[in-house]
Amino acid sequence: MKAIIYRDNGGPDVLQLVDRDPPAPAPGEVRVRVVVSGVNPADWQARSGAGHPKRFAEVTPHLDGAGIIDAVGEEVDQSRVGQRVWLFMAAAGRPTGTAAEFTVVPAEQAVPLPDEASFDVGAALGVPAFTAHRALTVAEDGPRRLRPGALDGGVVLAAGGAGAVGHAVIQLARWAGATVISTISGPEKARLATAAGAHHVINYREGDPAAAIREIAPDGVDIVAEVALGANLALDLAVLRTRGTISTYANDGGKPVELNVLQNMVLNTRLQFLVLYTAGPQARAAAAEDVAAAVRDGALPVGEDHGLPLIRFPLDRTADAHRALESGAVGKVLVDVTS
Repeated sequence: MKAIIYRDNGGPDVLQLVDRDPPAPAPGEVRVRVVVSGVNPADWQARSGAGHPKRFAEVTPHLDGAGIIDAVGEEVDQSRVGQRVWLFMAAAGRPTGTAAEFTVVPAEQAVPLPDEASFDVGAALGVPAFTAHRALTVAEDGPRRLRPGALDGGVVLAAGGAGAVGHAVIQLARWAGATVISTISGPEKARLATAAGAHHVINYREGDPAAAIREIAPDGVDIVAEVALGANLALDLAVLRTRGTISTYANDGGKPVELNVLQNMVLNTRLQFLVLYTAGPQARAAAAEDVAAAVRDGALPVGEDHGLPLIRFPLDRTADAHRALESGAVGKVLVDVTS
């Protein structure tokens, strides 16, 4: 089989296309013929060695993907052979990610993909959708699980709604019944956030964004899904309701975070930091179930018309896919592995 590997941490040039024998599924595992591999910031960060110590002599990257189960190990129902699936956390603590024609994962990390959902949808789930799910289920007064109606009456602010996680926040929050506001930096990103399903978009570079948000949500925002905490914290606190939650999954721009302790005490702010690796198996299992339900409901479409442009590369140009993501490409970067 064709596979992308790296043996040393570094830039995209460490990625190599090689021939390898297809892996055999161990007990409790399934082997998947990968059709589309999804690329996330965590993938290039792992490749570069930023906060992700390399544990194996040779690594095939990428956490997410979609394809068809072609073999199962012992203890896995044989009827799963031929099943369309989407994969999550494939390369987490393992050397075999989805940037290969075949990969193996624990059976529970291969989730059935409905026939009406494309492999592109499946490959775009994983990290972005799980992060969005976590962001929406950690509020003190909010639900621990998502379903239609779970966020009825709530207001969610998706910072950076044109990004992959912001896009998933918008879609999942709307599916669960919230009023969704998204902050964006310009007309094109406003178009994407609106196409994703945001009820309101606010350009944070113009006018008084806090006043604009407060006009929509006079009592304040229940949950902020935050991608740039240092840059946006003042705005978040200006619009957050008492006992509201700021769920932060990144700090784009790297601006230091300075907390006014008294202000946050008075608000009873919950500041929740998110990363999937340490969220725990229960949180990931809940996300898999709820995201799968949203997919069955058709609530997580992708593509230009749905607010998430797809940027595609063939397997032998996986290094270019990493370069595109590191350069700030707007949309979802995908690698086409097999037809």
